[in-house]
Amino acid sequence: MSNYKDLLVWQKSIQLVTDIYKLTKTFPLEEVYGLILQMQRAAVSIPSNIAEGNERNSKKEFAHFLCIARGSLSELETQVIIAEKLEYINKNQSTQILNNCHELGKMINGLLIKIN
Repeated sequence: MSNYKDLLVWQKSIQLVTDIYKLTKTFPLEEVYGLILQMQRAAVSIPSNIAEGNERNSKKEFAHFLCIARGSLSELETQVIIAEKLEYINKNQSTQILNNCHELGKMINGLLIKIN
């Protein structure tokens, strides 16, 4: 396997983390230990698991960590929907993040197919 930093899926997931951190800066302060923290942790988990799995040097373990990353991505998508319902973000912001999540999910699935 190549270095995880060379993987486009890892690079895009880092961008998603950055986007989530910027987005959650606008949330109400009472969400600091609630939705903000949950969204940030789920987002950070995605590239972290891609990196860790890649460094395991085993296709089976890499696939396992990609599945964990995919699970964190689903958590994040759910949290974005909740944030929109609570009117912490608008429809355009939600749509943009969810589209990025969808694209990232397809990339993770494609990498899973490639390594299996």
